[in-house]
Amino acid sequence: MGTPNLVTLADFRAAQERIRGIAVHTPLVRYSADIWLKAEGLQPIGSFKLRGAYNSIAQLHPEAKSRGVITYSSGNHAQGVAYAARSLGMKAVIVMPSNAPQIKQQATAALGAEIVRVGPASSERKQRAEELAAAHGYTIIPPYDDPAIIAGQGTCGLEILEDLPDVDLVLSPVSGGGLLSGIAAAIKSVRPEVRVIGIEPELAADAQASFRAGNLVHWPAELTTRTICDGLRTQSLGNLNFEHIRAYVDDILTVSEKEIKRAMRELLFSARLTPEPSGAVTTAALLYHREQLLPFRKAVAVMSGGNVEPSVLQQVLQDTDIG
Repeated sequence: MGTPNLVTLADFRAAQERIRGIAVHTPLVRYSADIWLKAEGLQPIGSFKLRGAYNSIAQLHPEAKSRGVITYSSGNHAQGVAYAARSLGMKAVIVMPSNAPQIKQQATAALGAEIVRVGPASSERKQRAEELAAAHGYTIIPPYDDPAIIAGQGTCGLEILEDLPDVDLVLSPVSGGGLLSGIAAAIKSVRPEVRVIGIEPELAADAQASFRAGNLVHWPAELTTRTICDGLRTQSLGNLNFEHIRAYVDDILTVSEKEIKRAMRELLFSARLTPEPSGAVTTAALLYHREQLLPFRKAVAVMSGGNVEPSVLQQVLQDTDIG
């Protein structure tokens, strides 16, 4: 595991110091006798993405800071970059897909970022961001395929170990792989025996396909956009993220749309937490795929965010088909 590209424990510890006072050390909420929830929806922007964004932007050279930053995101990373840039007194430009939830577009604009809208494919927004960066000298802050982003997201894993030292199973959502790769690398660097498993929707299961095949598998946007999980629609894992996942992650499992919606209800009514669909996949796995995850004594499900569109929440609460 001593691959030169992989983020080290020293990188995670440095990121933890850097983001202190900006990102919150979120609580572990006890859900049952053997399940805890890492409530990342309690971050100032409502998701874990602030960790990586701030860790990356804070390290920029002063000259780069003066020109500003740009990113491409469906919502939570957008808010992370906007919040981090504002806290550092910098300009932020965000390329967002036209189908991003209104609540995420509005929240990003409220943080003072300039928004540029493109079509729904993740490849499209990356291309536009690169064009604008070349034209204006902005620094691109990628959403996941970057060592500083991975180091920032991994601080979530260090906090889990601090708050529940005898944890033996950690579940993380997976999309581009920033959170999963960071959490897995950070946790395994300290406690290699802890199992770390990625969870994604079966309608956007490119990460599981990649993990099983041993090479990156891409899913087209028309497939990944079918899931209710707007934060997990990335078409493939990042290259660097995949390296970390292959080195540190034990497995990747999938959950159905019905299970995700049922888990959202559970989190609302039983845990008193408001999850976005992407944040509920880990709870769905523990509730409905427990036998695939055994044995464990103390499990943590990372609830990655709480920025749910009100209309989506209403639909989930009123849906009589999900049981």
